[in-house]
Amino acid sequence: MPGDVADTRHDLVVIGASAGGVEALRQLVSCLPRDFGASVVAVLHLAAGGTSVLPSILDRAGPLAARPAEDGAPLEPGTIYVAVPDCHVQIEDGRLRVAGGPRENGHRPAIDPLFRTAAQSHRERTIGVILSGALDDGTLGLRTIKSNGGMTIVQDPESALHPGMPRAAIRAVAPDRVLKPEQIAAALAEFVNGAGEKRHNGETMETQSEREQIRAQASPDQPGEETGMTCPECGGAINEVTDGKVVTYRCRVGHQYGSDTFVIEQSKTAENSLWAALRLLEERAVLMRRLADRHARQERSSVRFTQKADELEAHAGELTQLLREITGASQPVLTEEG
Repeated sequence: MPGDVADTRHDLVVIGASAGGVEALRQLVSCLPRDFGASVVAVLHLAAGGTSVLPSILDRAGPLAARPAEDGAPLEPGTIYVAVPDCHVQIEDGRLRVAGGPRENGHRPAIDPLFRTAAQSHRERTIGVILSGALDDGTLGLRTIKSNGGMTIVQDPESALHPGMPRAAIRAVAPDRVLKPEQIAAALAEFVNGAGEKRHNGETMETQSEREQIRAQASPDQPGEETGMTCPECGGAINEVTDGKVVTYRCRVGHQYGSDTFVIEQSKTAENSLWAALRLLEERAVLMRRLADRHARQERSSVRFTQKADELEAHAGELTQLLREITGASQPVLTEEG
């Protein structure tokens, strides 16, 4: 019956990767068949600015055409669409939506927005794939795909250059398949043809009530619980959303973090703030020395400025030692991308 066919037909594959993901993606697409019947949309964490060479790498790697994602482009089977720097890529009414927006898990493009909108748009026709990467971007999105009846596949952590993302996804989602990149390609071909059974090691999908719970927790409108903490990106109030397996942190304007990513981003913010404080202490000490020299003829003023400079330099020394203990480095690293 037509309804039965629709339940097994998968016509959208969404892939998320980060560190070590270029090689995994290249291996995967090199093994896809020329007559692959689904659209493929891939997000790899990219630094803002410039252009990505990933579309040309994937275009040469296998038989399918790969191109940069363009806003409004219709999804075509047998085509790989690759996210561009500094823009999220999302799915809406069978078309790509490419635009800015709040960073999620410290990235733009991020994996979760793609997975989330793919699940909402294509539901059980979606296959979500997590490849090599650090931390936990994509975990919540993959869980959303699963809660909407889609297929979930994760790279075997043992084959990943950076196993953090695969391990986070396996821990939280219990994916349908855990495979090496070339095996993932074979599984994708199988499920796009509608031949696979949606089971993993005999485990069944969540019950309907559990699926509804996951949908509610994964929703971008879910307010969650107030934490008293602030967003590392914008300083807004952070709420915590949890379903017992996946914990995320989200601010009012939409910056969102998995628990692993939030720890890292919060640490970076704290470190950057400490380096800024050190710089201000040292600058104030310099100012006090200059004022002491300028007021050399006024002994009381000169002594007062000199004493203040000594105090500031002592505080700066203590803060420098603290920073070296925290970071294990003698110089700050004020980079935005992890």
